[in-house]
Amino acid sequence: MLIVLGGLPATGKTTLARLLAKRLGAIHVRIDTIEQAIVRSGLARQPLGPVGYVVGYALTEDHLNQGLTVIAESVNPLTITRDAWREVGVRVGVAVAEVEVVCSDPAEHQSRVSSRSIDIPGLESPDWQQIVEREYEPWNRDHITIDTAGRTTEESLETLLRALDSAAQRRS
Repeated sequence: MLIVLGGLPATGKTTLARLLAKRLGAIHVRIDTIEQAIVRSGLARQPLGPVGYVVGYALTEDHLNQGLTVIAESVNPLTITRDAWREVGVRVGVAVAEVEVVCSDPAEHQSRVSSRSIDIPGLESPDWQQIVEREYEPWNRDHITIDTAGRTTEESLETLLRALDSAAQRRS
């Protein structure tokens, strides 16, 4: 299965992706990690454009072809990137679950932005204004939405697991 997690920075995507990967024994493909590795190589600098996503699609397809569950995590702000993730799953013939992680409380979201720590060396965290002004297209098809506002990470994980189970039951 391919689980695609998207959403604005500081909504809780990475935390959820890590917990979910551990719970499911899945592979976590994080676009921030890929992009920062490319920057550290000296071959490019931010903004990279689509290169990090293209590498992520290829890695994800390789893992899926090995029969592994993959959690692909990125901002995933555009319909074109969402479609590309879906196409990876279709090519391999696996179920694709699309998940948008949101924080519906602007004050809590802004607080997370100012208090978060970045675990990727050299990665610069966007400030609140950059997040608010970021290009982020609305989702144009059915997907799972997980609102992390006012919830613990475990509560958000349990909500996500129930939603994934429900989506799997509807597919069968």
